[in-house]
Formats: sequence, structure tokens, C-alpha cells
Amino acid sequence: MNKALPGREITAEVAIVGAGLVGGTLAAALARFGVKTVVIDRLEPAATIAADFDGRASAVALSGQRFLSAIGIWPHLATQNEPIREIRVSDGSSPFFLHYDHAEVGDAPLGFMAENRHLRAAIAAELRAQDAPPLVLAPAAVTAMSQTADAVTLTLADGRAVRASLVVSAEGRDAKLRTLAGIGVTGWTYPQVAIVATIGHARPHDGIAHEHFLPAGPFAILPLPDEKNVHRSSLVWTERAELAAGYLALSDDAFLGEIQERVGGFLGDLSLIGPRFSHPLGLQFAAQYSKGRLVLAGDAAHGIHPIAGQGLNLGLRDVAALTEIIVDAKQLGLDLAHPEGMARYQRWRRSDNLIMAGVTDVLNRLFSNDVTPLRMARDVGLGIVNKLPPVKKLLMRHAMGTVGDLPRLMRGESLT
Repeated sequence: MNKALPGREITAEVAIVGAGLVGGTLAAALARFGVKTVVIDRLEPAATIAADFDGRASAVALSGQRFLSAIGIWPHLATQNEPIREIRVSDGSSPFFLHYDHAEVGDAPLGFMAENRHLRAAIAAELRAQDAPPLVLAPAAVTAMSQTADAVTLTLADGRAVRASLVVSAEGRDAKLRTLAGIGVTGWTYPQVAIVATIGHARPHDGIAHEHFLPAGPFAILPLPDEKNVHRSSLVWTERAELAAGYLALSDDAFLGEIQERVGGFLGDLSLIGPRFSHPLGLQFAAQYSKGRLVLAGDAAHGIHPIAGQGLNLGLRDVAALTEIIVDAKQLGLDLAHPEGMARYQRWRRSDNLIMAGVTDVLNRLFSNDVTPLRMARDVGLGIVNKLPPVKKLLMRHAMGTVGDLPRLMRGESLT
């Protein structure tokens, strides 16, 4: 990635604010198709790939993996991803469960797990490898935004300005550009916190992702690739907000004891790898996805509960859709922010994201409790679905991201 030299005004076709998983992926995709792009981020890039940055790992659906392969990012993750071959969903101590096996729908995995730091490093590696990589301004902060009939200008804290035809906010849930544009947000916080850690274990995980529903919320054990001959998994432990700080303050041995109590003994002896992290949980969605020459993507547009592991996948679909719309406009000689394209993006992505937000909210409220009638109903439901192969296959294809109105790059088609 190039570092900008001091200058009064920098011009580009697209300016992306936020160089995280969504913004960085969009930058790589647009640069691959010859769109002149500037990326602005408030953080030093090296800080975001450190092991102690956030500790999270993400599930990448099969369609997302196809997209990342098409734009050159996935090959940089060749040894740093773990295929998800099975998913096992259970509810407390109930004998009922739901079991997905990739072999029931084909040869491809249900998805892949990758640590966020490795995803960021893969994005950076692909940007460096490109013939005309985007210009990256980092660390840098946007202080103002102004739009005219033919361009949008971002003013930076150091006095520079970035002028582009289109600006994409990929800043995350607290998106400043969304606020500057006056785009409202609807949402709420959950009385839950996600405790995240990487654990080592004596027995292999066999590529199986476990989601165990407990009264406080889902407790997920997600497979990671072995490292230094140690079997590893990513732990996402949803706990009541008022109790989370106490668990985080425990000694390593006591913390592992709490995990062992919830995991059981199927992975053998456990160890803690690296620090623990916590993330407050909530749901939010923007009132609109574009306004003039500004468009929102990823968590700037929508943030959901991690119960289904679909947060990054929704962001990747945003990126794939935006890439298609922008590249098509460039090839046709249209304004990159032409109103029809921006309206198409909002229609295309907002309904999909709203449906997933609603599904995750209902699932979290349904399963994060110990109310007897609800527990009995959901347990019977799990058992029934598990014995209905057509329904299971449809749900698996949804988890793989291979159904619905997908962007061309997610379907294995070309944009040129």
C-alpha cells in the first residue's frame, strides 16, 4: 500500500473511509478493476494485524470465499483458514439438536473460519501485489464532508482534502460520515457482552463448529487451523452484561474452568492462547444506504447480533454489490454515483440485511432464556428440522450464502 505524500488536494474516483475488513476488501476489488481509489483510516495499518488488536475470527460463507478468491485476497489465506465441514446446534442439556453436514449438499465446505488479523493481513498483501494499488492515508481522520453536483470533498484533520466522485463509509457502527450526512439509525443494545478468546485443546475439532445455546446466550466454539502443532478454536461466549466483567477478571485457570464447564470434555484438556476480549452487542440499521454521493457499507449500514455468524458475510455482499455497480458504471462511462446505481444498491442490499437483522434478533430472544414453554418449543423445533432433509439442505445453502440475488462475482461470473 502506498502512503500519501503531503499535498493540498488528492483526487480519486472513489474514496473509502475505513480500511477494515469491508473497506479494505472494497479497495482491493475496485483497484483490481482499474478504479482509482483512496482509502482513509484513523488507525495505523500495522496495529490492526497485531494479535492483541481484537482477537476475533470470522465465518466466511462459501459465496464470500468465492468473491475473495475472485479479487485475489483468498490465496493469501491459503494456510490460515479452516473449512467448516459440520455445524452442530444444541440447546442446553436438551437431547434434541440440529446437525449440518456439508456432504449432504455437495463437496464444498459450509464455510471457512479465519482470524480477523489474518484477513486484514491478506487484504494488505493483495493491495501491495496490485499493479496500481489504492492510495492509503493512515492514520488520518475526516473532519468535514461537502457535496456538489459532480463531486464530494472530504477534509482531513491535517488540512489535506480528498475529492472523489463517490465516497463509501465503511467506518463501522459509529460511522462519522453517516452522521455528517444526517442519515438516521434505528437500533438497540442487548443486555449481553461477547467474550472472545482463542483456546487450545488436546483433541482435534475435525472442522466442526459448535453452537451451544445457554440461558445467557449462545456459546460458540469455532474451528481454527492448527498452529505450532496445537489444535485451536475461536470461542465466542455470550454472557449477561452485568456478569461479563467478573469472568474477564478471573485468573487464567479459573477462566479455563468456566469454559470447560460449558464446553464439556469432548475437546480434551484446554489452554488459553493469547488475551481475552469483550465486545458489547447490539443491533442497528441505517434509515437509508446512500445520500447523494455518499454510500454506506458493512457495519456503517447495518450491525447485527453474532448469533448466526453472518456479520462479515453481509458486509462482503455489500462490497460485491457495490463493486459490480461501480465497475458497470465505469465501463458504461456513467457517473460512478449515478442515482439509478445508488438506488439499485439500496434496494438490493437493504432488504437482505434487514431480514438477517430480524432473524438474528428473533433467534437471540428465543434462545437466550430459560423459560420452560419456550425451551420446550425450540427443542422440539430443532428435533423436527433435524429430521427434515429438504429443510436442512435449504438452511445449509443459506448458511453457505449460495441462495438469493447474489452479485456476479459471488456466482463465479466475471464483471468484464
